[in-house]
Amino acid sequence: MKKLGLHWKILIGMVLGLIAGLAFSSMGASQFVLDWIKPFGTVFIKLLKLIAIPLIIASLIKGISDLKDISKFSKIGLRTVAIYIFTTIIAISIGLVLVNIVQPGESISAETVEQLSQAYNTDAVKRVDSAISQKSKGPLQFFEDMIPDNIFAAASDNRNMLQVIFFTILLGISLLLVKEAEAKPLKSFFDSLNEVIMKMIDLIMLMAPYAVFALLASLIVSTTSPDIFVALAQYAGTVAAGLLIMLGVYTSVVYFYIKMKPGKFFKGISPAQLLAFSTSSSAATLPVTMERVEEHLGVDKEVTSFVCPVGATINMDGTSLYQAVAAVFICQALNFELTLTDQLSIVLTALLASIGSAAVPGAGMVMLVIVLDTIGVPKETLMVGLALIFAVDRPLDMLRTVINVTGDATVAMMVGKSIGKISDPNVKNWDDNYKQTTTSN
Repeated sequence: MKKLGLHWKILIGMVLGLIAGLAFSSMGASQFVLDWIKPFGTVFIKLLKLIAIPLIIASLIKGISDLKDISKFSKIGLRTVAIYIFTTIIAISIGLVLVNIVQPGESISAETVEQLSQAYNTDAVKRVDSAISQKSKGPLQFFEDMIPDNIFAAASDNRNMLQVIFFTILLGISLLLVKEAEAKPLKSFFDSLNEVIMKMIDLIMLMAPYAVFALLASLIVSTTSPDIFVALAQYAGTVAAGLLIMLGVYTSVVYFYIKMKPGKFFKGISPAQLLAFSTSSSAATLPVTMERVEEHLGVDKEVTSFVCPVGATINMDGTSLYQAVAAVFICQALNFELTLTDQLSIVLTALLASIGSAAVPGAGMVMLVIVLDTIGVPKETLMVGLALIFAVDRPLDMLRTVINVTGDATVAMMVGKSIGKISDPNVKNWDDNYKQTTTSN
């Protein structure tokens, strides 16, 4: 029998996790799942987060130092950031168009709003206070937060990945600017560290199917208030539809620009997508994303080692789309009128928020508060609105993380093709001229 691929094993683990969660929940054994099954999923996420910072440091420095020329870094870096910003603006625009057409907030009753406010108000208050505290420091706080004052403190918290990336890029550029003989010992160290980290990824991924089972089973038994999910189905459907359209945008880019069949693309990236779905964390999925893009989609390590770590931090297309839909939905449900200027403010704020958003589960919710506060939603109303969507945030978080990871892979392929650093001779419909270009490189 042919050995099952990793993506199939993960998919089987997801299905069995859903079935097990429903079964244990119906038997009243939810606590058993939380006590004896959920920890395996938690350990898996911790292992992935454990290697996230070392992976970013090793892979980014290796990627930059391998360029051997500062002009190459400028070419890749500027291209990467520009494409990420462009795709984020597209995602926000899709979300705003859909939510204004569907108007899901009109279907939410006053009774539902009151029920959710009572159920989730405590958590909402914490998120509001956290976000308002962050916003009170100024509109360019995300820019200030990019610069660490202590790299060891920054590296001790996965939420400070942007600071780690800034320091790592600065270190990598400095390696390019010193004499080759002086840079060689440090470069060799990071080359070796990168290989060891990649082997750690292989070992950790052996646990993936079992971890996905544990994560989804525990999520099912923790879910309550099914009536609330029904009431918010229209909102969730709007977000899901927007994410699906964004997935179509990526597919079109892969087919028309990269000249790769969509089936080949999704087969290559599916393990990372499934892991993103189960963990809701772009950072935790980063090691798998890099491995799939490089080994299965043909992008050169020189590109993946830079584009993917940066994308895990600043490319939040799914999160930005969700923030746009959620902000307008809350305003619709609570009868808070939005002007055209307000909606344009949502575009700008969601873009900036996505750049500073941590690549961890639930970060989008805090950034949403900043978006709502920017357009003038009163604090009391804001807390009710946040409580309104809190019930369905987790499953939508899982979906939007899939889009974030898919976007990282797509942009890596775009950058790779633009500089002639992508190739896969097994793909039948590559453009002939492009194949000759990549072969010559």
